[in-house]
Amino acid sequence: MSSQGFQQVQKQTQALALAPQLRNSLKILQAPAVELRTSILEELQANPLLEELAIDSISVEEHREDPNANQLEQDEETEFNPDDFSALERMSEDMREHYALENTGQSHTSEDDERREHFMNSLTTNVSLQQHLVEQAELTDCSNQEREALLYLIGSIDDNGFLTETVSNIALTSRIPYSSVSKASETLKSFDPPGIGTKNTQDCLVTQLELRGQGKSIAAQILREHFQLLIRRRIPELGRKLRASTEDIQDAIEAIATLEPSPGKRFSPDSNAVIEPDATVYKDEYGEWQIALNSDYIPRLRISSTYKDMLAKGNLNQKEKEFMVERMRSGKFLINSIEQRQQTIERITLEILKFQGDFFEAGVSKLRPLTMNTIAHIVGVHETTVSRAIANKYIRTPHGVFAFKYFFTPGYKAGSGESISNKSIKDIISHIIEEENPAKPYSDQGIVNILTEKKIKIARRTVAKYREELSILPTNLRRRYQ
Repeated sequence: MSSQGFQQVQKQTQALALAPQLRNSLKILQAPAVELRTSILEELQANPLLEELAIDSISVEEHREDPNANQLEQDEETEFNPDDFSALERMSEDMREHYALENTGQSHTSEDDERREHFMNSLTTNVSLQQHLVEQAELTDCSNQEREALLYLIGSIDDNGFLTETVSNIALTSRIPYSSVSKASETLKSFDPPGIGTKNTQDCLVTQLELRGQGKSIAAQILREHFQLLIRRRIPELGRKLRASTEDIQDAIEAIATLEPSPGKRFSPDSNAVIEPDATVYKDEYGEWQIALNSDYIPRLRISSTYKDMLAKGNLNQKEKEFMVERMRSGKFLINSIEQRQQTIERITLEILKFQGDFFEAGVSKLRPLTMNTIAHIVGVHETTVSRAIANKYIRTPHGVFAFKYFFTPGYKAGSGESISNKSIKDIISHIIEEENPAKPYSDQGIVNILTEKKIKIARRTVAKYREELSILPTNLRRRYQ
């Protein structure tokens, strides 16, 4: 009979634990320019030994230790370990950190007074859809019961501006007479934006035409009676059913195209983030390509000389000295992490410029296939380091602002043996469709044939996939009758 019980077992495992400094270094490497400032300001608040230099002082990249500084700063105990940086290059797993966008007020200087004042005076507050409708409801001449019903209706509107509940359900839930809710519903449809408070897209478009005084037009008839034919763009069939000419049907469809299918969308919260390129590639006056890094959002840092003097005098007890030494090491590590970040981004940008030189000269059509592993091998870092360094970052080029990741793309072999990126192929497909005859648009197979003539061999399903990614309609929906 075996006995049961607890047993102590010794087991050896290997695991990677990131020190706080390494995590901060990863955060600095991965953060875009605007967000990086927030991280640095947080460290400035937490570390009393760090101080920010004035805007016109030397930059982080130019800053070097004073050779005449006291010897204490060169002591081994205050030096950061260079191996800490090499650990980042050996890591095989990509740490994905998410950063919440925060308001990152820029430093105020006398030179920026006028510009900042203009900026602050130009700020506006977005009004929500519900707030916009409530303000109109408060100004509406109606009974208190109808106004209460209006508020219930406004609360039942989705982001598109459509009513998510029926009038009868709202009357039942709110215990307001059906007649009052029904009347409030009609009042709501007269509010701005046109089409608000309707049941669906079809009802929304019809309401907009009625508000324009076009409730009996061919366009309104199409929407009310033949909405499915409109969606499939069956122009000849619409002409037969309405006994109208192709030209009249085409004019009606163009009138419908001017309507807003989702009237509430323009009031939706703006989720667009501010984009500040971390690097700029440009030609100088001699026609040579140059790279400029964005350092506008990066505070210039140094170790405070006041605290260095306190350490040098030796009047601190052991606990105070340990705190000062640890903070000094942390501050120096931060300064070197920022410098390391800038150098890494610059080296990656330089290799992209070398590899994608034709793109910078001619544009998207000349983009070549490129992988992060290729750049990592040339720069001499791990592929995950390249991934972190380009995450959420942008580069300004003569052809516009692009995400760094835009330049890393798979591709295909052309008949000439040259590699072509899938983004270049999408650009070619887009131009082919732009130049087609609207009455006889190319089929996906027709586009394949044109690409084959250009010595680019890809499957029809790939053309269909790229066309959908470009938000281009299929052949039958692109056809326009003359």
